[in-house]
Amino acid sequence: MSELYDILVETPPTKVILLALDQGLWDCERSLAELSALCEANHMEAVAEVTQKRQTPETGIVLGSGKLEEAAAAAAELGAECAVFDGELTGSQIRNISTALGGMEVIDRTMLILEIFRSRAVTNEGKLQTELALLRYRLPRLQGMGESLSRQGGGGGGGGGARRGAGETKLGESRKARAKTGMPVVSLVGYTNVGKSSLMNALCGPSVAEADMLFATLDPTSRKLVLPSGMAVLLVDTVGFVSRLPHNLVEAFKSTLEEAAWSDVIVRVADAGDEQREEQLAVTDEVLDGLDCADIPRLTVYNKCDKPGALSFDPDILLTSAKTGYGLEALLKKLDETLSDRVHTIRVLLPYDKLGLAAPMRERGSVQVEEYREDGLYLEGIVKTEDLHCFEGYLC
Repeated sequence: MSELYDILVETPPTKVILLALDQGLWDCERSLAELSALCEANHMEAVAEVTQKRQTPETGIVLGSGKLEEAAAAAAELGAECAVFDGELTGSQIRNISTALGGMEVIDRTMLILEIFRSRAVTNEGKLQTELALLRYRLPRLQGMGESLSRQGGGGGGGGGARRGAGETKLGESRKARAKTGMPVVSLVGYTNVGKSSLMNALCGPSVAEADMLFATLDPTSRKLVLPSGMAVLLVDTVGFVSRLPHNLVEAFKSTLEEAAWSDVIVRVADAGDEQREEQLAVTDEVLDGLDCADIPRLTVYNKCDKPGALSFDPDILLTSAKTGYGLEALLKKLDETLSDRVHTIRVLLPYDKLGLAAPMRERGSVQVEEYREDGLYLEGIVKTEDLHCFEGYLC
């Protein structure tokens, strides 16, 4: 069992409390649901929400002192270690709120997003972009974060990000390993809270440390998925799009999606019951087009179709429910169709001194029939198009 699996699975997520000031500028309930999903992406669990409706922030502490007392009591009762504010805070506000909460670590929405971006950046340029954005954002807030930083003992700034430690290195290593497998890559792309992670678990099964679950012990955002044809693919859950993303974070966000440009298929996931789904899909396409992904096949999935208020769609559109399992079989068949030109079903008879040639079928395809015969090993199975040359002269 790998170090990262120990960190991200066996170690419980950091418990946090969410704070929000509702000035009527946006849907506060929706924003907090997104913030909770962002916390989950950073190995944090939101155990309580404390909100206050008021037209203007309280000087120095944003929320009223009574609300912060309520938050401190809830945090103590539920064992929360960190408070996450749904908005941007100044250094003095961070310090004052932390003091009001008994010295608890306090981070804001932008800082949390930046930590997620940094952990998901793939290329060296992307890593530099996200690190630069994080440093620029933290610089004017260092005074307010002083005590929190001293408790973190190095690593990323803020909440679960600081607790990942060596895991971030493992994430980078696993991405290199993906490229070496040669397996087709299917990326799930969409906004935070549309159910991408739930869809992955519904398709691949719950996250476990089984040896045959490729990368399950290395990278929780990549899982092996076997399609109905028997073809194995890597299903990758990319970092979610975020509403109200500050303009200065746009480039940092794009750098975390560069992985989509390596995909064989991109699955755009939307919430079937969200009135903003079409607008979100349009934004998703705009960003993908800017990442040199125009030639990669895209499928659109409307997830959460079991929710009350989900609209009816054209029967040709992929409707799924990660909760009930509805539509998952249709999605798998569609992936098979889209990737059909990448694989072939073959029958081969390999001499016993050539058994090593079976590796491409075992590792990047699938073996459906295996028989040890007098004159060699007989195999029936699926191989990728680029591996066909390995079996020349041995086809039956």
